[in-house]
Amino acid sequence: MINKLIIDATKDKIFFMIINDDISHNITHENSKSNFEKLIILIYDFLSSKNLKINDISSLYVNRGPGSFAGIRNSLSIIKAIHLAMKIDYYCYSFDDFRGIEKIKYENIPNLCNKFNIKKNLINPVYIS
Repeated sequence: MINKLIIDATKDKIFFMIINDDISHNITHENSKSNFEKLIILIYDFLSSKNLKINDISSLYVNRGPGSFAGIRNSLSIIKAIHLAMKIDYYCYSFDDFRGIEKIKYENIPNLCNKFNIKKNLINPVYIS
């Protein structure tokens, strides 16, 4: 089974989604300093709630901005650490990458990354001040 994990910490809520086959699960958390400090714990708890472990994830997708500096910095750091430790490929997307697409759903992010040739294992954050 192919499991994809989407992480978006750029907005007022931290958003996680797991996509496997035709099923998706998601959860949100307050976008706060305390949650940034325990972001990896939130990810592990979310995966555990779906009877998954990090090594069950085949690819990671993280929003690189624009948005919250702290949210982007922390989520990119976590993704890079997971990649280094577990060798899971990641894709850093921005909704701005998907020009011409109106209502973007998180479920479509993996397909849009393929369609728009988002390179894997490349980080290029977009911060707003």
